[in-house]
Amino acid sequence: MRKLALFILLFAFINQACTIKYSLTGASIAPDVKTISVQYFVNRAPLGLANLEQYFTDELKDKFKSQTSLMVVNDAGHLNFEGEITNYEVKPMAITGDETASQNRLSITVHVKFTNEIEPEYNFDTNFTQFADYDSDLDLSAVEQEKVEEIVEKLIEDIFNKSVVNW
Repeated sequence: MRKLALFILLFAFINQACTIKYSLTGASIAPDVKTISVQYFVNRAPLGLANLEQYFTDELKDKFKSQTSLMVVNDAGHLNFEGEITNYEVKPMAITGDETASQNRLSITVHVKFTNEIEPEYNFDTNFTQFADYDSDLDLSAVEQEKVEEIVEKLIEDIFNKSVVNW
């Protein structure tokens, strides 16, 4: 009986010491990682919505708040994101027979520097680009907010996956 109790205790200790947090989002975060910081993403693109930088920064924080148990801090966290919005452009797509565009494409590029203080092998410094198409009969101002939200959601998902999913 004593050996069984010792075995169970030893097994529980070893199991606890070798754990990695997993979540339903696919994130695998080391147990020592407790905090995250997201620095303000400045809009360096010549175009864009007036509130794009604040919206992007808040959405990135919200993704980690809702999908992980990490605490958001203002100073450098165990995981740290910084960067800038580098491109915001509209290009014609799907040219028709009369050489007019039937669709336009709104693209946003963000440059992200990710630092993982606990597991530095996961650090990266890269660009992420996403887009959304819309009918060229529509004025950009009529669909811009909706398309920006769609693009930012995709960008945030890409950044989240690259930083903490580690597949």
